[in-house]
Amino acid sequence: MGSAHTIKLAEARDAAHEARRLIQTGVDPIEARKADKARRSLEAVKEVTFEECGVAYIAAHEAGWRNEKHRWQWGQSLWAYAYPTIGKTSVAAVNTDLILKLFEPIWRTKTETASRLRGRIETILDWATVRGYRTGENQARWRGHLDHLLVRPVKVAKVEHHAALGYDHIGVFMSGLRLQGGSAALALEFLILTAARTGEVIGARWEEIDETAKLWVVPGYRMKSGREHGIPLNDAVIAILERARPLRGRGISSSLAAGQPSRCRIWRF
Repeated sequence: MGSAHTIKLAEARDAAHEARRLIQTGVDPIEARKADKARRSLEAVKEVTFEECGVAYIAAHEAGWRNEKHRWQWGQSLWAYAYPTIGKTSVAAVNTDLILKLFEPIWRTKTETASRLRGRIETILDWATVRGYRTGENQARWRGHLDHLLVRPVKVAKVEHHAALGYDHIGVFMSGLRLQGGSAALALEFLILTAARTGEVIGARWEEIDETAKLWVVPGYRMKSGREHGIPLNDAVIAILERARPLRGRGISSSLAAGQPSRCRIWRF
């Protein structure tokens, strides 16, 4: 019931009487006290808005997003579509009606964007639940909920992939590519011969290349896996680098003038 220094005898008797009453009705007094505490805690934070949760979630996780485009798309989609509709709403009050109000105008016209946005909202609502800002089901989940209310994205906007180039055409393609001028054609040929990802090639820097050892070492922070990756370079790739060498002096930051190491990229677009 509490300390005898702070709880009067009459108050203790009243509390004991209430506890016995709860027990007689099949309610555990301790569990009832915990539930009441949880309810009061939820009421104290119920004014936390969806926008505040979205901003907090991005701030907590963006350090782990290596892709700048991914980071930009997260914030941009929320500001453009979610926040104007549910941003100022208490995250605890976000329900199915609000979710449908948000998505119905864009589900058929901006299907890919809307589908990605739904996943982001679902993630933010899960985060808010774990933080204690809301309880109950996630109203943005697809399976078993919104899939009964909205048409499947693939039924609205059919995904059309770019056609792949047949291996028997690669020779003609490469011959034509080598007739092209500029750094973009060089970078594409470099990508093909090293089987690297686009982002790794575009971000390649001269200090990553060891032409003597014929090795390109991509640092972990630029790799999707987060681990350093070594790529052997054949004579054709070395020849591409020789053609790209005149680009080396362009766009070097002022740090070079100060005697600091160059961080110049290989390809200057």
